[in-house]
Amino acid sequence: MTHAHPPELIGPLLRQVSRSFYLTLRVLPKEVRRQISLAYLLARATDTIADTEVVPRARRLELLRQMQAGEIKAVAELVEHQALPAERRLLERLDECWAMLQSFSEGDQKLIGELWKTIIEGQIFDLERFPGPLTALASEEELDRYTYLVAGCVGEFWTRMCAAHVKELADWKDGAMEEKGVRFGKGLQLVNILRDVPRDLRIGRCYLPVREPQRLLDARHFSEICSLYHQWLDVAVEHLDAGWQYTMAIPTRLWRLRLACTWPIWIGLETIALLRDANPLDADRRVMVPQRVVNRMLLRTVLTCCCPRSLDYRYRQLRAKAARQRHSGSEKLDRIE
Repeated sequence: MTHAHPPELIGPLLRQVSRSFYLTLRVLPKEVRRQISLAYLLARATDTIADTEVVPRARRLELLRQMQAGEIKAVAELVEHQALPAERRLLERLDECWAMLQSFSEGDQKLIGELWKTIIEGQIFDLERFPGPLTALASEEELDRYTYLVAGCVGEFWTRMCAAHVKELADWKDGAMEEKGVRFGKGLQLVNILRDVPRDLRIGRCYLPVREPQRLLDARHFSEICSLYHQWLDVAVEHLDAGWQYTMAIPTRLWRLRLACTWPIWIGLETIALLRDANPLDADRRVMVPQRVVNRMLLRTVLTCCCPRSLDYRYRQLRAKAARQRHSGSEKLDRIE
C-alpha cells in the first residue's frame, strides 16, 4: 500500500503539537519515522480530548470510547473548545490522520491501532480514577499499570515497529527487547509524574500511592514523604537502566535510532538529579533541565553516537549523579508515616 500523506501532517503540525519531542521524532530512521510520528499525532489527539475540561467528563469518556472503536467524527464538536491553535488544528485534521493510517500496511495499522487503544485505555483510567476531589492511586501496582498504559506500551510498540521494518533489528521480536522497551517507557513516565506532582495535585490527581494526598499541597510536608519519594526516583533510574541496555543494543550504523533513544534517557537522568536536590512539592519552582544543558547534550551525542564507549561513559556519569542517595529510612512505598 502507498504511504502518501499531506506532508504538513508530520511536518509543521507535528512540530507544533509535539514541542520538545519533535526532534526525537524527526531524527528517527525513515523506515519507521512516518508510522511513529502518526502514532504520536493520534495519541496527542486523544490526550487533547481527555484534557478538554470545559466538556463534561462523561462526554469525554464517551468520545474516547468511540475513538477506541474507530469512530472519530464526533470529535469535531470539541474543536471550538481548544484554547491552543495547534490542538485545534490537530482535531480539525484528525480525519486526515485517520486516512494516513489507512494508507499503511495492515501490519502497521494493527500495531498503531493496538497502541492507540491501549493509550486511550490509560486516558479512560485517568478520567475515571480521578473524578475529584483530590484522590491518590491505591498502590504501587496501580501506579505501575498506569505507567504501562500511557508510556510503557509505547516502548513495546516502538520495539515491534522497528523489528518489522529495520532489518538489523529483526531479532528484536523476542520478548526480552520488548520488556526493556516497556521499562524504558515506564521510566520516562515515572520521571514526568515525579516532576509534575504539584501541578497534578492542583487538578485533583495524585499518582503517588499515599494515604493523605491533601497534605502534599503544602510543600512544607515534603519531609513526610521524602524517603519514599527518593525510592520512587530510584525505581525510575532502574527503569532507565533497562532503557539504556535497549539503546546500547542498537547497532552503530543505526545512529539515528540510537540518538532518538539516548536523548530522553539523558534528559530523564538530568531531571532526576535536579529532583534529588529540590522540594518537588513546591508549586512555584517547576524542575526543568536548562536549555543550555540540553543543547550541550545534543551536541555531545551527535559527536559520539557512533562510539559506544564514549556514550556509555557519559551515561554512567549521569546515572551516578541521578542515583545519589539523599535519603534514609525504610518506609514502604504504600504509606506515609
